[in-house]
Amino acid sequence: MALKLYNTLTRQKELFTPMAPAKVGMYVCGPTVYGHSHIGHAKSYVSFDVIVRYLRSRGYAVTYIQNITDVGHLLGDANEGEDRLLKQGRLEQKHPMEIAEAYTRSYFEDMDALGILRPDIAPRATGHIIEQIELIKKLVAGGFAYEADGSVYFEVAKDTAYGKLSGRKTEDAETGTRVETKSEKRHPNDFALWKRAEPEHIMRWPSPWSVGFPGWHIECSAMSMKYLGESFDIHGGGMDNQFPHHECEIAQSESATGKPFVKYWIHNNLVTVGGRKMSKSLGNTMMLKETFRKYSPVVVRFFILQSHYRSTLDFTDEALEGASKGLEKLHQTVRSVREAMKLEPGRAAAAEALLDLDGARTIFLEAMDDDFNAPQAIAVLFDIARDVNAGLALKGFSAERLAEIDRFFLETGGQVLGLIPEQLEEKGGADVGELMTLMLDVRQEVRANKLWKLSDAIRDGLAKLGFTVEDAKDGSTSWRRSR
Repeated sequence: MALKLYNTLTRQKELFTPMAPAKVGMYVCGPTVYGHSHIGHAKSYVSFDVIVRYLRSRGYAVTYIQNITDVGHLLGDANEGEDRLLKQGRLEQKHPMEIAEAYTRSYFEDMDALGILRPDIAPRATGHIIEQIELIKKLVAGGFAYEADGSVYFEVAKDTAYGKLSGRKTEDAETGTRVETKSEKRHPNDFALWKRAEPEHIMRWPSPWSVGFPGWHIECSAMSMKYLGESFDIHGGGMDNQFPHHECEIAQSESATGKPFVKYWIHNNLVTVGGRKMSKSLGNTMMLKETFRKYSPVVVRFFILQSHYRSTLDFTDEALEGASKGLEKLHQTVRSVREAMKLEPGRAAAAEALLDLDGARTIFLEAMDDDFNAPQAIAVLFDIARDVNAGLALKGFSAERLAEIDRFFLETGGQVLGLIPEQLEEKGGADVGELMTLMLDVRQEVRANKLWKLSDAIRDGLAKLGFTVEDAKDGSTSWRRSR
């Protein structure tokens, strides 16, 4: 089996061959920390979390970088206008760095809840001002950038390959995505590398051109190349970052080094809410902290992974309710396996033929090798769960086989997809084992008194709750979960 991924740069699936054997350098654009995280963040970072997990499961040593943008992300697409953190700081009457700290903590709280692995390095833009200045100096010296009234701009016309990622030509950017042209620019498409700070601007640093602050695009080039080198394997982000952000990253990075910047570009698609684009103006932004009050974070993760990362994902309460029920069925199977492992196993031969774990593992890997197709991989888990439930009903798995089943679920649904933990909470939080033991003791007393109708009522009631009670010929009684 060979891993293939869709490369936005070439617009086709390609065989994945990292630059160094068994090592992968991966950079994903992180959040701009001026507000709490929403479902769009969840879609993006769950998607890349699974990619990192799968690469590591395949034996690759992955260095995963995800930045924190805490300065320079301006409100306009042309990297003009007001800094987002400055605006939020004014609204909350706090220093911009206080805003950055608070929402960075909030971001990681939400990502931790979703079971997303922390990046190996989470560099902050404000911690890499020197690296950004040095990169800008190199671009100016090479004739790719120019200084104008204390600000520095990248001259897009000097890069004949500009637009190769998005397929958009420079003339396409002159309308619709740019704010009013600044007179200090040579051309409307030129983008800011360094901005001169006005006297009232709080976040400011000295540079050869002015006291100012870096542009948004230069941050990611400087930080990714600092930790991964001038050329690296994978750069990821949301589809909305493809243009202009990633296009500008390529232009400035390759102009500065003369080398290919990134080998594989991966972009996740966007989310809608009830079929409409999510936006503050529509009032339909789903914040994660609010969503987690209604649905478990792992349910949100499961719902996201039911759709391919390159597909649009529509969030509705009905869809999340369905995801909750579906995931509970899968978790219930795993619980039943683990409960059966504690009991004396039945005859090994009774259900062995029902289960082909090796075949399922192969199909799972084939799905993930096909551009990280998590929905198909999840379908494999449900197919196996169906066969496992049938085998459990026959009491037909040996202790060794039950351990293999549990290990299969942990390796595929747990380590790769992040959906099945080593410890599953019981539904409702009760100690089901002790409760069922009590119920069966009561029922045995009822049967001893020949209250058959009441005995049957207890059995039928438990069946409705998802527990099958079985009476053996020797008078003993056992139970198992039926769903």
